[in-house]
Amino acid sequence: MNPSGAAAHDPGAGRPGRSDHALMSIGEVLAHLRTEFPDTTISKLRFLEAEGLVDPQRTPSGYRKYSWHDVARLRFVLTAQRDQYLPLRVIREQLEAAEQGEDQFAPQRPTLVAVGTEKATDPADTRVPRDDLIARTGVSDQMLTELEQLGLVVARPPGWYDGDAAVIVEAVVGLTRHGLELRHLRAFRTGADREVGLFTQLLAPLVRQHDPAARARAAETARELQALSQRLHAALVRAGLRGTLGR
Repeated sequence: MNPSGAAAHDPGAGRPGRSDHALMSIGEVLAHLRTEFPDTTISKLRFLEAEGLVDPQRTPSGYRKYSWHDVARLRFVLTAQRDQYLPLRVIREQLEAAEQGEDQFAPQRPTLVAVGTEKATDPADTRVPRDDLIARTGVSDQMLTELEQLGLVVARPPGWYDGDAAVIVEAVVGLTRHGLELRHLRAFRTGADREVGLFTQLLAPLVRQHDPAARARAAETARELQALSQRLHAALVRAGLRGTLGR
């Protein structure tokens, strides 16, 4: 697909949505998107690429180059996340359905495809109001605000939280009851971000493939990596505490 009608000498000829002009760096794309999505970062764009939601061209030196079609896909993804709280799996299915139809993405802002009513099975599908989250976990309103300021949980406009946010808050409340202070939790956030970066690199070769079987393997690999990470973390903490416990 080529929404801008590129000429035959297009360096990305044969690839959908490519253009021989108006190619942008990742920084330029970020500048375009931040006017509408101020929380977007370069790391976020790289993550969406790793998840197979956008596929920018690469220069011989390895730099990313985005077309307007790529920017339209990113707007599609970010709008669906912000306005409809959709998991990436559902957004990916919408993108595939749109690209198989007759209508191509508009260069600036594509129209979202209607979403079916399927049963939520992913934590990202869960929508918990702030009052319910406070009642469910026992967190105070002030502590919840501090957790948001630390970046440990994120509220989705107009004030919903997903299932993972509820798990995080519940765990934090338990840790603080044992005397841990919120400032100590920055290390947990930093460690998690590092794992996400490592796992994204491992999963990228699978999620970039267009084969549905490869994407299914990527999802299963992600679950296995998470489980192994949890086991490793628990074992390291147990081993480290043996000296303290005199065992």
